[in-house]
Amino acid sequence: MRSYVLRRLLVALPSLLIATLVVFTLPRLIPGDVVQLMLEEKAYGKDLEDLRAKLGLNRPIHAQYVDWLRAIGHGNLGESLWTRQPVLAEMTRRLPVTAALGLIALGVAILIGIPVGVIAAVRPDGVLDFFARSAAILGLSVPAFVIAILVTLLPAIWWGWTPRARFVEFSIDPTAYVLQFILPATILGIASAAGIMRLTRGMLLEVLQQDYVRTAWAKGLRERVVVLKHALKNAVIPVVTVLGLQVASIAGGAVIIEWIFGIPGMGQFLVDAIVQRDYPVIQGINLIIVLIIVLTNLTVDLVYAVLDPRIRY
Repeated sequence: MRSYVLRRLLVALPSLLIATLVVFTLPRLIPGDVVQLMLEEKAYGKDLEDLRAKLGLNRPIHAQYVDWLRAIGHGNLGESLWTRQPVLAEMTRRLPVTAALGLIALGVAILIGIPVGVIAAVRPDGVLDFFARSAAILGLSVPAFVIAILVTLLPAIWWGWTPRARFVEFSIDPTAYVLQFILPATILGIASAAGIMRLTRGMLLEVLQQDYVRTAWAKGLRERVVVLKHALKNAVIPVVTVLGLQVASIAGGAVIIEWIFGIPGMGQFLVDAIVQRDYPVIQGINLIIVLIIVLTNLTVDLVYAVLDPRIRY
């Protein structure tokens, strides 16, 4: 097991290094110049060059990248070009909000996807299976931001109801803090739930045809024992692998969902930074997201090895 973990770590480290290069380069490909935005109509002549030098943007890209890597090694993600505040301090305040939204969305996806997938596989081609597959196709077809916009606009037009506009901090009201995530997290988790449901159904149908499952049926075991104890454990292994990919999907979807519902998390912070071309903020947020995804995939690999010991060899 130790050698397996070391091998996975050796794979993860180069991935992180490549990700830092992508994270540093892509924001600078966004059309527009942050210096011109900051100076607006006065963006000409010596003022422009002085401000660019003050922000350190007049140096070669590779030199800026090396300095950024060196700062990351010391736990420093830089300062915002606009506010001159440390990026890490602002992210520390916003990351728990996005983490709460993502974890609830992932929980919704698991709690809906796996049970519905099991029910659909146990009763294939039945009424429940038909509705489950239809709902899964619909959930995969309609983007989360479209559902979020409809949920925000239609109740306001029909009944005069809108989601809570004011964000409640956990220290003020823990119950209201959790409840305000339920609607956006459910919308965010629908697509992931649909994918998990389809995969769970397909894998469980395949496992239920295996000889050892037929032997369990022949021994007269109850359906619940056969499905949950014998079949589901093996069927859920690919689902665990897909959960790592769903974390990336939820992290990407959280950017738009937070903006629509006015949630002050990393997503809304990223949108504002992109509009302002605030490179250190964009780099810091994307780096943290990449790090979370890499660590999640590493955890999934370890769980996979626990569920199926053959993977270790």
